[in-house]
Amino acid sequence: MKDMSPIDRPLLQVAGLSKYYGARIGCEAVGFELWPGEVMGIVGESGSGKTTLLNCLAGQLAPDAGQVLFDLDGIATDTVTMSEPERRRLARTDWAFVHQHAADGLRMNVSAGGNVGERLMAIGARRYGDIRTQALDWLGRVEISGDRIDDRPTAFSGGMRQRLQIARNLVTGPRLVFMDEPTGGLDVSVQARLLDLMRGLVREMGLSAIIVTHDLAVVRLLADRLMVMKDGQVVETGLTDQVLDDPQHGYTQLLVSSVLQV
Repeated sequence: MKDMSPIDRPLLQVAGLSKYYGARIGCEAVGFELWPGEVMGIVGESGSGKTTLLNCLAGQLAPDAGQVLFDLDGIATDTVTMSEPERRRLARTDWAFVHQHAADGLRMNVSAGGNVGERLMAIGARRYGDIRTQALDWLGRVEISGDRIDDRPTAFSGGMRQRLQIARNLVTGPRLVFMDEPTGGLDVSVQARLLDLMRGLVREMGLSAIIVTHDLAVVRLLADRLMVMKDGQVVETGLTDQVLDDPQHGYTQLLVSSVLQV
């Protein structure tokens, strides 16, 4: 039997993923497939379970049940049952995680170039000149001037910190990026610039991404498909424009109408 090419098989297959906090449901029986180059948005109100789901998918929270199968060299590998060293290596290579608060994803006492270079060093880069060259290239790609390479993130604005966090994450060419409210807390004009940058990088690099947000405008711009969560469960899923323009579930209808009334 002929082997399938990477684009002929899912990058991620999730089945029965569940997390409970005592009697409270964090997420329950979530299942979906994510394909190479596809962006999945997850939306819902605070407490809907979207962040719990993201953390379970990214290996930052241990689920109580379910599988998260990631395509490693053509083999669907369950990351839930991976050893901790294996999972840490995956997080440095094929995966990346962009936090809502950039300070959670950066070394605040390390220079901008050092932040980008650290991820390269984590996968074996050792030549200082090459590391600095790649750091300069990536600062430019996220619209940070090269003369800021030796400045620490504490001297950066919120938008610049978030762009630096993106550079740190993408410098190693991951195949899957998890994003937790990546534009949260930023001014509207800064959000727009960041979203435009993220959309360009996702398309240019052919990245797959899973984006958690409460902002429907963010998923409209970035996501190919959309999952709507309520009380820990997925209540609706489909193509983003289809779900937002013709929502079928009552909860999704309320979410969309609440945005339209603002």
